[in-house]
Amino acid sequence: MSADLATVDEKFMRHALALAGEAAALGEVPVGAVLVKDGELVGEGFNHPISASDPTAHAEIVALRDAAKRLDNYRLTNCTLYVTLEPCAMCVGAILHSRVARVVWGASEPKSGACGSVVNLPAEPKINHHATFVGGVLADESGEILKTFFRQRR
Repeated sequence: MSADLATVDEKFMRHALALAGEAAALGEVPVGAVLVKDGELVGEGFNHPISASDPTAHAEIVALRDAAKRLDNYRLTNCTLYVTLEPCAMCVGAILHSRVARVVWGASEPKSGACGSVVNLPAEPKINHHATFVGGVLADESGEILKTFFRQRR
């Protein structure tokens, strides 16, 4: 990965971490996501399934919906999604259906991660769209906000 791309990835992952902090402040599991096209933020969101009474209100889904509205298109081609936690199966499905080109995630999710931790949906050859998935960007920071959140709740 080029130094320029690494810098861009870190910049947008830090924005996603700030959104994760907003989720934590609401008592939601702290996960944040941003969608970027041509270097510009086009969508953002954070986990809030509890406050929204919506089991699909994961950070990734919220960011995809936000971007689709802003771009007036359900196809989010040539976009990169940054998310602080490895996406689950539901989110990977939405990511692939929306035609996102690249996904960058922070911490691994050993209980429901669908990018290699539990299952590896992006590697399934029968799926008709494939994206590039890159994990571990700011993984320590992403993991720490989750650990702190759950430590405080116990």
